[in-house]
Amino acid sequence: MTSPSDLLAARFQAVAAATEQRLIEALADAPLEGERTRPSHLMAAMRHGSLDGGKRLRPLLVVESAALFGVPPARAITAAAALECVHCYSLIHDDLPAMDNDLLRRGRPTVHVAFGEETAILAGDGLLTLAFDLLAGEDAHPDAQVRIALVRLLARASGIGGMVGGQMLDLAAEGRFSGGTPQALSEADIRTLQAMKTGALLRAGVEMGALLGGADAEARAALAAYGTALGVAFQIADDILDIEGDAAALGKSVGKDAQAGKATLVSALGMERARALLADLVAEAGGALAPFGAQGAVLAEVARFVATRQN
Repeated sequence: MTSPSDLLAARFQAVAAATEQRLIEALADAPLEGERTRPSHLMAAMRHGSLDGGKRLRPLLVVESAALFGVPPARAITAAAALECVHCYSLIHDDLPAMDNDLLRRGRPTVHVAFGEETAILAGDGLLTLAFDLLAGEDAHPDAQVRIALVRLLARASGIGGMVGGQMLDLAAEGRFSGGTPQALSEADIRTLQAMKTGALLRAGVEMGALLGGADAEARAALAAYGTALGVAFQIADDILDIEGDAAALGKSVGKDAQAGKATLVSALGMERARALLADLVAEAGGALAPFGAQGAVLAEVARFVATRQN
């Protein structure tokens, strides 16, 4: 009998391969209708920042949540790739000298190191806009109303009140706009910041799957609750890895959060309480999936994976 972890590993592999192929197609050099040309240096940078790397967690959330409603993976992969484009753009911009100034991402030089800062900015811009190009096409979903809903959902998760706004709150917490003195944030403030910066795209993944599957309000609420708990759990685990993780295994720099004075739940609660909260969030995420019965097993395993991952 296949164990839940083995099943999840197989699903990760399948979704990663399908996402990679969809991104390769979307990032081909040949211009599409309405495009004049695709600059080769820009395309190379966009591929460097999005292909051949990463677990593809967010695409997995789209595919597995859509599967709860009978949507085959092939019908969900374009929306999944669109979400991954936004995630990869965020990493490129987050690594920039003006932001976190990271030199390593997924075990290789960050985009601005490999291609220059100007190109990295444009590569991120290109991936962000490509995401909405993908969602606007009929291969995302045959119903135009569903496509509109997907576009709005992703725009709000990634924009002012979501990831971008969360990034701004994170910079402010570092003291970027107060003379370099980090802000003392409450636990509630940190939760808000992290729910926007990290959690919004994770929650969007399962909500996009629900939209693709035509889920009713009750099912959408259950998945939203799961996505919310998963987002907090992911960030706590990430913060723990930044303290205890190995740079070679992670494929990125470690120890930079404390160095930059970032506000995290680990720093606010202490390691012991943060680990306890992480366990509670995994249980909360699993509980939110109760309406789906055995069908929710893969997503429940995702929550456990997020909490225990080592990279």
